[in-house]
Amino acid sequence: MDAPETSTLQIDATAPADAVAERIVLDGYTLSPADVARVASRPGTFGLALSSDAAVRMKASVRVKEQMIDSGIPIYGVTTGFGDSSGRQVGAAKTAELQRNLLRFLRVGVGPVAAPEVIRATMLIRANCAARGNSAIREELVRLILDLLEHDVLPQIPERGSVGASGDLAPLSYLAAALTGEGQVRWNDFTTTAAEALRANGLQSLELQAKEGLALVNGTSFMAAFATLALTEATEIAWAAELCTAFATEVRGGSRDQFSAFPHLHKPHPGQITSAVGISDLLEGSALAVGDDDLMAAGLSGDQTYLELEQRIQEPYSIRCAPHVIGVLRDTMGWVEQWMEREINSSNDNPLFDAEAGRVHNSGNFYGGHVAHAAQALSTATASVADLLDRQLALLVDEKFNRDLTPNLIARVAPDHPAAGVHHGFKGAQIAASALTAEALHLATPAGSFSRSTEAHNQDKVSMGTIAARHARTVGQLVTEVTAIHLLALCQAADIVGPERLGRHTARAHAAVRAGIPTVEQDRPMDLEIQAVAEMLRTGALRAAVTGS
Repeated sequence: MDAPETSTLQIDATAPADAVAERIVLDGYTLSPADVARVASRPGTFGLALSSDAAVRMKASVRVKEQMIDSGIPIYGVTTGFGDSSGRQVGAAKTAELQRNLLRFLRVGVGPVAAPEVIRATMLIRANCAARGNSAIREELVRLILDLLEHDVLPQIPERGSVGASGDLAPLSYLAAALTGEGQVRWNDFTTTAAEALRANGLQSLELQAKEGLALVNGTSFMAAFATLALTEATEIAWAAELCTAFATEVRGGSRDQFSAFPHLHKPHPGQITSAVGISDLLEGSALAVGDDDLMAAGLSGDQTYLELEQRIQEPYSIRCAPHVIGVLRDTMGWVEQWMEREINSSNDNPLFDAEAGRVHNSGNFYGGHVAHAAQALSTATASVADLLDRQLALLVDEKFNRDLTPNLIARVAPDHPAAGVHHGFKGAQIAASALTAEALHLATPAGSFSRSTEAHNQDKVSMGTIAARHARTVGQLVTEVTAIHLLALCQAADIVGPERLGRHTARAHAAVRAGIPTVEQDRPMDLEIQAVAEMLRTGALRAAVTGS
């Protein structure tokens, strides 16, 4: 079936002119990762609806399912048991009980409850996958998911317990249970029962019919939520890494020419070119960055046969090769976005019903292999950026390499000053950045390589996509914290060399940080400051302050 031509993003024309609300209309085909991230991070901002075409398709697949049940043929997960129990058929009278028990035996999740934004993303993605119309699930269930989202009633979903092959069975069972009034939810900053939250919001729980429990749990929506949010956060990381590289070039008096167009156009990876252009733009107006001609001006003259240059004419790789490292992340994000957009607009379920042909198809669309590989690649590229920034930070704090900056970026004082020798500046912060980087690099190990045979060898090849996607988001959070430490150090270095000489964009970044965090004049705890800058990065507030958008 061809994809609808309409966009998911619409303006509610019935809303008052001074309160126009954005609506996300789900059709199973056109939901974007950006839509998911916005709904997940801005609860209560969007009206959510199911498209009329989706409702028609859903009803058609339900009719086919009901006709097949009436015929008496065995239908996997509808009139048979699940997994290796599919050789046991039950009558139509037992199909609802079969679905209820599915949700109960699958609620075996452990570990911390997923973050609210992950749960919101999961709910939106699962509703959209059902809206594609091949899963034989009633539209009332999708509308109830959207109602819960609009009221920010969030099923409490433990993070651990999915192997990512027969879908996110355990995690999604908590979402499905909430629709029936079972389990715990978070609402208005309190944890309560799903039944109580539904009643308080004027919503009615639903009893699952044949196939509907399986249709809700047998998919990749939980892992896709983690991966989609990790992708969104990686976008900010790539930009912030370019900002840090421009900043580091300035405070060390490095050359802007290493980011000029010529060399990068002759190794034309799109991400590398974009990154080099971005760093060059961020250096605009800098009185600290120099040109290659400046560095090469003081060469041999006359009869000289040897000369100790005051400054090396090339920067260490962590600065000179920054576009080549960040460019890998940018190019990875490009195809990961394509893969994730396909995933969140897919029928990742089994079995699927072809309403036009009147047939049921047994397949493995619940398999999370694409999510696993995308998440692993994102983890690797993002963790590599952490390593890049940690190496840049090491150059700043080490007096052997920081070009007239102070040891560990301590405030500059005279040798006879009372504070001389008793402060250590960013020594502890650099150690912390190194620890965070090591953890990020460790989590880049591909979880998909650890497939296990489960469920009586029915699920004998699994994706581990949920673990990979969880790791991708954790890596992004770690790298954001590394970036925050580096930015604090860069602002300190700018204070030492003179912030008035910064370029236009880096000066704005410096001002945004300094608006709430003063120069480190003497040793002090910096943990809350790191958290504050990390939050500026995660929310895009720093980028907005620098770019005005």
